[in-house]
Amino acid sequence: MNKRLTLALLAALTLLTACKEKKQTQDIIAPKVEAPKLSGPIRMQPYDNTRDVQWLGKLYKVQVIRTANDSLPMVKDETGQKFVDNRINVIVRRADGSVAISKSFTKAYFDRYLDAHYREMGILEGLVFDEVDGQQLEFAASVCLPQTDEYIPLEVKIDNFGNVSVERDSELDTTGNGEHDADNDDV
Repeated sequence: MNKRLTLALLAALTLLTACKEKKQTQDIIAPKVEAPKLSGPIRMQPYDNTRDVQWLGKLYKVQVIRTANDSLPMVKDETGQKFVDNRINVIVRRADGSVAISKSFTKAYFDRYLDAHYREMGILEGLVFDEVDGQQLEFAASVCLPQTDEYIPLEVKIDNFGNVSVERDSELDTTGNGEHDADNDDV
């Protein structure tokens, strides 16, 4: 009988504790989200490319040099990570090595082609020689949101007098060789 009584008391005790109402709290339990660790300002790799170009019936060397420039205002992404903006120099040399044209570009040069978001958070990512078009050298340029695939494509033209014209590029070069991709005309 002692055994039965002990089992009955144990069963009753289990029922009482199982039915006991738990105290409700207003605490919300959520996993702690770690803030991204910010590093020092991030810089793009320097870029220096020289190409021989047949232009105006003569051979020229077109050099494009990109360098991160600490004198330019830095930009921050939405996490607070800082990025150093770039300066890009275009130097066109004659066959004898003398400089025919020298131009320097920063994001500010393209300001009127950017919206407020790209003015605040974008950097001048690149400028590359594309082709010769009559008296003009054509370049593709881009202002990007750092470490993303988002950018504004620009077309930069420099004529034989050194005059520069810029427009937003509505036709993206998907071939990578500076030639128009006829297969994408229907897109």
